[in-house]
Amino acid sequence: MAELVVAFDVAAGRDALALADRLPGLHWAKLGSMLFVREGPILVKEFAARGVRVFLDLKWHDIPSTVAEAVSAARAQGVSMATVHCLGGPAMLAAAAQAAGPDLSLLGVTLLTSHTPAEAEQILGRGVPDLGVEATRLARLALGAGFRGVVASGRELAMLRTALGPEPWIVVPGVRAPTDPADDQARTVTPQEAVRWGATHIVVGRPITRARDPRMVYQQFLEAM
Repeated sequence: MAELVVAFDVAAGRDALALADRLPGLHWAKLGSMLFVREGPILVKEFAARGVRVFLDLKWHDIPSTVAEAVSAARAQGVSMATVHCLGGPAMLAAAAQAAGPDLSLLGVTLLTSHTPAEAEQILGRGVPDLGVEATRLARLALGAGFRGVVASGRELAMLRTALGPEPWIVVPGVRAPTDPADDQARTVTPQEAVRWGATHIVVGRPITRARDPRMVYQQFLEAM
């Protein structure tokens, strides 16, 4: 069964913790660049004290030694899951995997859910006739380096699951209920679609964090899954 990850893209750590206390049975909290830069490791410890596992989504993309040191630091802080960008290449991915150890699950970021096919072509400098094929190519780099799984749009999910088999984690952001605005996400799916096509974790942020009643929307996503 897929697990729900709440993305705490809020203004301050106290806001994140207050929201977390309103979400019964919360198992995963995603901390991105905005909140982690503001609050740092202390917030990781606060979530851990509540029994919530932290998904640190910083999408590291740097030289191998720098990324390996960052991964080691995240592991020491008690982070459970973290992201590294597949475009960093095989040497960087291998260094990250070696630094992760058994307690930190690494995910390779394939293509951001905000990218359109035209943007992907601009970034990569070549034609990208199928984003699913490109995401699968990048996913294989991460899994070949020893990663636990990948992050990918739900639009590429069915192809990825078929290509990668049943074992790797596939974490899907950009999940929206049918009535939710897409915001800056170009490739969204519903929670039902994500689960049906093989996601192990779905990430939901703004539909919950900006809701008038976050607890109710959180429960609705759990029921939809």
